[in-house]
Amino acid sequence: MLSPSLTSAELLARLEGRSSLKNLEPYLFAEEGSPVHGDVIEFHGPEGTGKTEMLYHLIARCIIPKSGGGLEVEVMFIDTDYHFDMLRLVTILESRLAQRTEEMIKQCLGRLFLVNCSSSTQLLLTLYSLENMFCTHPSLCLLILDSLSAFYWIDRSNGGESLNLQEMNLKKCANFLEKLVREHHLVLFATTQTLMQKSTNSAESFFPLKLQHETDTDYRPYLCKSWQQMVTHRIFFSKQCSSGNSKGFTVISCHLKRNHVVKRSFNVAECGVQF
Repeated sequence: MLSPSLTSAELLARLEGRSSLKNLEPYLFAEEGSPVHGDVIEFHGPEGTGKTEMLYHLIARCIIPKSGGGLEVEVMFIDTDYHFDMLRLVTILESRLAQRTEEMIKQCLGRLFLVNCSSSTQLLLTLYSLENMFCTHPSLCLLILDSLSAFYWIDRSNGGESLNLQEMNLKKCANFLEKLVREHHLVLFATTQTLMQKSTNSAESFFPLKLQHETDTDYRPYLCKSWQQMVTHRIFFSKQCSSGNSKGFTVISCHLKRNHVVKRSFNVAECGVQF
């Protein structure tokens, strides 16, 4: 619920005041000027392909002050895998800040809100509880969920033979995420793990015909349709096997609404992601 002291006019003014994230990381998107408010970006790939490192990279870009080349906006990070490494983020911040004082690091970290969830039910309740925070924090522009597929097997087991019961919590989460992103002018990044092998016709259910031959990705959608339908960009992560570089990775970035695809390579160093 909205704070009683927050009028409709004040809320509208705060929503319109959300900072643009279009310069967040141009190399990551197939379309210039992305992401925009309302975009839902899925990072998809096997474990160990650089998805979480890329999230640290984006977080750092957001929470570093404008004077240091950042966007100076707030980030909400929901950690369902309990993999978030605060020391790793601090290392990346220290490598990018000209002023590496403890006070500056604290100021940057003050723009990051971290929440842990251990079940899909807790995730749903957490999303409900966070809505007021998005109303009252106009600088809170980015919502990150790592990962959305964390509870897939548990929910599937708990749901028994009923697909509706298996997907019930995730459907509710997806629908409420869509509401948060739309009504509060947010950008959402969510990671999903490669859990299924690609079937012969799986590409047809996701890729427009134009993109099927360009992506060459081992992708089979397995999360609920509510989630599949709200994703605007899907970015596939993989290791670079041929280079012999264990820290070399590839992303294939697909703008699903405009049928655009771009392929990029990046490395992960001590200072973070480098394109």
